[in-house]
Amino acid sequence: MSNTINTTDDSFAADVLASDTPVVVDFWAEWCHPCVKLGPILEEFGEDHADKIKVVKINVDDNPRIAAEFGITSIPAVYLFSGGEVKSTVVGARPKQYFEKEFADYIA
Repeated sequence: MSNTINTTDDSFAADVLASDTPVVVDFWAEWCHPCVKLGPILEEFGEDHADKIKVVKINVDDNPRIAAEFGITSIPAVYLFSGGEVKSTVVGARPKQYFEKEFADYIA
């Protein structure tokens, strides 16, 4: 069962910025094929590291305010937040191993 949650413009601050644990945010859209392929990869990543991080998805079409606030111009875009701040960004679909390496400091 997935521990990935969906957030919105209205709940982003509580779900992501106020989180006590690091949060991987998947900025995506239904029409974006790489986004759709990346979804299960990030879900698996989140399950593997559920004790260290959480994974949150935000649909940029349905939630344009947050996408604009963080300057999302290409998707998929995966941002890692910790302490309410962006700590790392990855644009484009990548394999799980890439995220394991990129976010190693937060899942160790």
